[in-house]
Amino acid sequence: MFDVAVFSTLFVTLFVIMDPPGITPIFLALTSGRPAKVQRRMAWQAAAVAFCVIALFGLFGRQILGRLHISTPALMIAGGLLLLLVALDLLTGKSEEPTQTKDVNVALVPLGMPLLAGPGAIVSVILAVQHAHGVAATVSVWAAIAAIHVVLYLVMRFSLVIIRVIKDGGVVLVTRLAGMMLSALAVQQIINGVLQVIRTAS
Repeated sequence: MFDVAVFSTLFVTLFVIMDPPGITPIFLALTSGRPAKVQRRMAWQAAAVAFCVIALFGLFGRQILGRLHISTPALMIAGGLLLLLVALDLLTGKSEEPTQTKDVNVALVPLGMPLLAGPGAIVSVILAVQHAHGVAATVSVWAAIAAIHVVLYLVMRFSLVIIRVIKDGGVVLVTRLAGMMLSALAVQQIINGVLQVIRTAS
């Protein structure tokens, strides 16, 4: 009733795409200045939102994209543009403004989606569910999806320890580094989407 090969393949794929170690500095940057209780809540909220989005597309992804006439490259480019806007905020320090800290729940956007539940993860899950034939393969696919989100939650939850160690100055430095990494990731995602459009057209 369990296919280890299917589980390990999808888990490793999602681990590389969703990048739990890489999400740590971004989580620290986006949640800095909030009380520890709020940060802990945002950690599980981000993981829960990502899981719900991934599960939704795992169940109905092909139908949703087909109904809306949205191609995979379009999804990648849109996600990349949204990530680029977040990266620019981190680089310029706008994410540290009091109105943002108070009013915006970054656990939903951009953490939950598109940082965690981004186009790459969504497409990987859609394909994995589509190719899962039999009960064992289906159970393994959903077990891998659940497992990666548990890992994401634990990484974000315990990244709060880092905040107490590096203090405010370290958080500012991490924020700028996170902005640089996120902007590069966003641009690469846009490039990948454009290249897919060109390959499809040619």
